[in-house]
Amino acid sequence: MDIKQIQELVKLVSKTNIGELKIEKDDFKITIKQKADPVQNVISQGQPQPLQNFLPPTFSPSAPLTENVSEKSDSGKPDTTITIKSPMIGTFYRQAGPEKPVFVSIGDEIETGDVVCIIEAMKLFNEIESEVSGKIVKVLVEDASPVEFDQPLFLVEPS
Repeated sequence: MDIKQIQELVKLVSKTNIGELKIEKDDFKITIKQKADPVQNVISQGQPQPLQNFLPPTFSPSAPLTENVSEKSDSGKPDTTITIKSPMIGTFYRQAGPEKPVFVSIGDEIETGDVVCIIEAMKLFNEIESEVSGKIVKVLVEDASPVEFDQPLFLVEPS
């Protein structure tokens, strides 16, 4: 094997995802290894994220709920809304298809069990149902956006 052939093999390995190439002929042996990508350590400042955010969520067909009570709204009375959160990581969709109507809009009255959105995860479309009755106050996520586990999706004023 001449030097040109060896250079071509090195180029081949570097351009592909081949990690290691071994060639053995008679009394000739060559091993070409791809250099491993350097590991980057990312250090961020601020609060550390709890480990639970990195673990796969246990799936529940309904979105988990939490109540948000702010100090006071503009009208002087407490603002009590319930947040519908994403039960999984995926892509958020407000409608079942491009020509279909949206599931809920701001001002819509919803009942417990109503489908409020779809989250696509690993090519599966999961209908997210409301666990509360009330009026949609705010949609917090843009259509076709990626969402994280426990990310707020809607604000609902309970009825």
